[in-house]
Amino acid sequence: MRVTSIPRDIQAVRQRVAAPAASAHARQRGVALAVALILLILVTLIGLAAVRGVTTQQKMTANFYDRELAFQNAEAGLAAAAQALAAGTTNIRNCGQGGDACRANPFEDPNLAASSIQTVSSYTAGNNTTGQPQFVIENMGTYADPNSSTGFGQSANGAQYGAQGVTTTAIFYRITARSGNPSQIGDRAVVTLQAMYKQ
Repeated sequence: MRVTSIPRDIQAVRQRVAAPAASAHARQRGVALAVALILLILVTLIGLAAVRGVTTQQKMTANFYDRELAFQNAEAGLAAAAQALAAGTTNIRNCGQGGDACRANPFEDPNLAASSIQTVSSYTAGNNTTGQPQFVIENMGTYADPNSSTGFGQSANGAQYGAQGVTTTAIFYRITARSGNPSQIGDRAVVTLQAMYKQ
């Protein structure tokens, strides 16, 4: 006996069994794309964070290099001021007895005359620097020289027996040097150094 048609009950069972499998397969079609997009976004965020870190490191290195150049310029200004003082320069601001009331940083003092700021012309700063160093020399006054004075309390005899020795004095100068003129160098680093000079 040949069966030419499938009974309706069997067809209904086949449709019920096939329907859940087809609907589950249809739900999974877009999952691979969503997972790939999420992974792509994560990799992009990691890459952007790495680029930002490298950029920050480059800026820090450039700032450190710029400050080192400015520091060397300011040191050259100190050396040039010491040489000018030893050579007998007369461009000295009086901050000692009877002189001006000088601030700790003369470059920030509104009473500082423009002629007191000396620019070092004998120093070749280089291509990467921002300008020539500048310095101000200030006479801080005459005081006892602690290296050679043997006045009261300066020697063993003075401390033990109250003997009065010889008091020697020296003129003390304050040299303030900066790496360059801030109005000319823009946002580059400016380093200011100070040293005391005894004469």
